[in-house]
Amino acid sequence: MTYHPKSDFMAIMMERGYLADCTNMQELDEALSNGVVTAYIGYDATAKSLHVGHLLNIMMLRWLQKTGHRPITLMGGGTTKVGDPSFRSDERPLLGPEQIDANIAGMKQVFSKYLSYDDSPNGALMLNNAEWLDGLNYLEFLRDIGRHFSVNRMLSFESVKSRLDREQSLSFLEFNYMILQAYDFLELNRRYGCTLQMGGSDQWGNIINGIDLTRRVLDNEIHGLTSPLLTTSDGRKMGKSQGGAMWLNAEMLSPYEFWQFWRNSTDADVGRFLKLYTEMPVEECDRLGALAGSEINDAKIILANAVTTLCHGADAAAAAEQTAREVFEKGGVGDDLPTLELSAGEIGDGISIVQLIVRSGLAKSGKEAKRLIAENGAKLDDAPLTEAGLVLDAQALASPIKLSAGKKRHALVKLG
Repeated sequence: MTYHPKSDFMAIMMERGYLADCTNMQELDEALSNGVVTAYIGYDATAKSLHVGHLLNIMMLRWLQKTGHRPITLMGGGTTKVGDPSFRSDERPLLGPEQIDANIAGMKQVFSKYLSYDDSPNGALMLNNAEWLDGLNYLEFLRDIGRHFSVNRMLSFESVKSRLDREQSLSFLEFNYMILQAYDFLELNRRYGCTLQMGGSDQWGNIINGIDLTRRVLDNEIHGLTSPLLTTSDGRKMGKSQGGAMWLNAEMLSPYEFWQFWRNSTDADVGRFLKLYTEMPVEECDRLGALAGSEINDAKIILANAVTTLCHGADAAAAAEQTAREVFEKGGVGDDLPTLELSAGEIGDGISIVQLIVRSGLAKSGKEAKRLIAENGAKLDDAPLTEAGLVLDAQALASPIKLSAGKKRHALVKLG
C-alpha cells in the first residue's frame, strides 16, 4: 500500500525521490503537519568547501525550510578531530583547530546560498558540535552515555564490519565516532528541541544510535530520515567527475566548470537530477527528462542553468551558458577550434584520453600527453584532468567534449 503523506515536506521528499528510509513515517508526517519541526544534518569540516555529493542533502534542508520548518546545519568542529570511519578503508588525517575553523568558514558561504539564517520561527541555525564535545568529562561521559552502547551491536554495523572483514585496522578513536554522533542528536534535542536527523543512507546506523540514546536518556521520541546514495546512470559516484571533486565554492571551482558538469549529465539522469537539484515542478522535470535526440541537450542546459543559479546566482549561470555557446557552437572566441571527429567504430568499447589528446594534436606522443596530465596542464571541458588512465565511451562523447593543453590550446572531440 502506498503511503499518502499529509505534510508538504514529506510529499516533496517522496515525489521528488529524496526518500530512502524513515523510522516512523506516519508519526513524523503527523508532527510535520502539526507545527514547526526542527531537523539537522551533520557535516564534518574536512575540506574548505562542500561538493556536489552534499547537494542532495542541502536541497532537503532547503525544502524543509520552504515548507515552514527549521533546519540546523551542524558543523562537526568536534567530530572532525576524530574522523568518520564510515565505509572508508583507512583513517582520515587529523586536522588542527585552525584548519577546522577555516574549513567551517568556507562551508558557511555555501549554506547561506540555500538557507535563510535569521530569527524567524523557521530561521536556519548554524551550530558547531565542539560547543558540547570539547568540554566533555571523559569519566562522566563513559558512565552517563557509554553504558547505553553495546559493542556487539556496534560491531554489526556495515560501516565497521566492512572495515574489519578486510582486516583493516579500525582505531579506538574512530570507533568512538558513532557514539559522539549519537550524542550530537541527544544534545540537539535537549538544547534546541531538534526531533529529526537526516542524512545519506550510509548514516542510517548512526542515526538509529542517536534515536535509541535520546529515548533512553531523555525518554523523547525523535525521528530519522535518509536519502538514497546517488550514483549517475553510468555507475559513477555523484559529484565525482573526470577532473576530481565538483566543489560548490566559486574560488575552488569556477561557476563555468560547475555549469559544464550539469550540462554534461547523461541523458538518462536529466529528469531525476531536475527533481533532486532544482525546484521546477515535478511534471516539468518529467517532461524534460523524457525528451530525446537534440532536444535532451536543451533540457541539460535548463538543468545546468537552474542548479548554477541556486549555487552561484542567475548572472553566473547566464555567463556560463554564454561562454559555453561561444566555445561549442561558435568554435571558440575569435578562433576556430580544431575538431577531431570520431566514428562509433573508432571508439568501440572506449578510447583512452591519452589517445584523444594525441589525435587532436594537443600532444605529439602518448608520453607527452601523460606528462601534460601529470603536470596539471590538461583539461577536459575546462575541468582539470588528473586521470591518465581515463577511458571515454560513446555515451561520454554523445555531446562534444573540449580538450585543453595549457591556457591557449584547445580542441573539440565529437562523434562524426
